[in-house]
Amino acid sequence: MTGTAATTEELVVLLDEAGHRTGTAPKAEVHSARTPLHLAFSCYLFDRGGRLLLTRRAEHKRTWPGVWTNSFCGHPGPDEAMGAAIRRRCHQELGVEVADLALVLPAFRYEAVMDDGTRENEMCPVYVARATTGDVEPDPDEVAASEWVDWPAFSAAVLAGHRDISPWCRQQVAELVRVLGPSWDSTGAVTPADPTLLPPAAVVSPPE
Repeated sequence: MTGTAATTEELVVLLDEAGHRTGTAPKAEVHSARTPLHLAFSCYLFDRGGRLLLTRRAEHKRTWPGVWTNSFCGHPGPDEAMGAAIRRRCHQELGVEVADLALVLPAFRYEAVMDDGTRENEMCPVYVARATTGDVEPDPDEVAASEWVDWPAFSAAVLAGHRDISPWCRQQVAELVRVLGPSWDSTGAVTPADPTLLPPAAVVSPPE
């Protein structure tokens, strides 16, 4: 039993301020008032009509329970390629396969503190992708609700402070609008960002 638990425990990658790997920690234990800097990702999932999938975090989540946020987030495992981690997480959390995955914000980093003192502290590259289907099957352990929204209206509402959203999503939307442009056609392609700007720990071998 002990050996099985050891092989299935989910680990996150710990980082120094330059983005190099310094070790690992159990995901279940990493978030506290002294959360160490670690590696994550955020993904914005669009359908073929250009609508963005928003999700509301499950009420029992350790951080920001019940809060609306971007499509999904996660943590790559040790030596797991970002693309593989994103596809894995999307399938696990939403029951959807992704296409046209593109890196947009390779160097995004944020910190946020909940009312109870729990802290997020991540280097969190941001990606956009297309859902292969508009029918999602969210895992209730992760997602309390979901909805497809119009990207221009959503991003404008976030920038104006009219949309209640997770702190990382608020920061990411501002950066996405800056990089993609306020009039970005969300049905179109995205020119990927330079992957050499990723935290060094996010670049693993073999390549994706």
